[in-house]
Amino acid sequence: MMRLLTGASSDQSFHFNPLSFTTFGSTVIAEGCDSARSISWVHAWTVTDGIITQVREYFNTSLTVTRLGNPNQSSPSAYKKPASSTSEITPVHCPSIWESSLVGKSVPGLVLAI
Repeated sequence: MMRLLTGASSDQSFHFNPLSFTTFGSTVIAEGCDSARSISWVHAWTVTDGIITQVREYFNTSLTVTRLGNPNQSSPSAYKKPASSTSEITPVHCPSIWESSLVGKSVPGLVLAI
């Protein structure tokens, strides 16, 4: 995809047709596929002030998006080191909030934490 976007490839047969969009704050997830080539893809865009400032691209990869953090803790400063080494470790809550749905074959899986 990068070769097409940068003009390094003259093969214009790949069609970017998103089938779904989902947003999580400043992150936009777009998912689609090219059935003729058996390619599925997911883009994760970071949008700042209406401008796409970062693009993550995943081809033929199962993507799961999770939200990091403990819902009972309000800020990163709440994750301070315990005063004693015998203190219990508080688990971090990482719920799955989105999973790719167009991958139909055995492919690598990745987790995107936002």
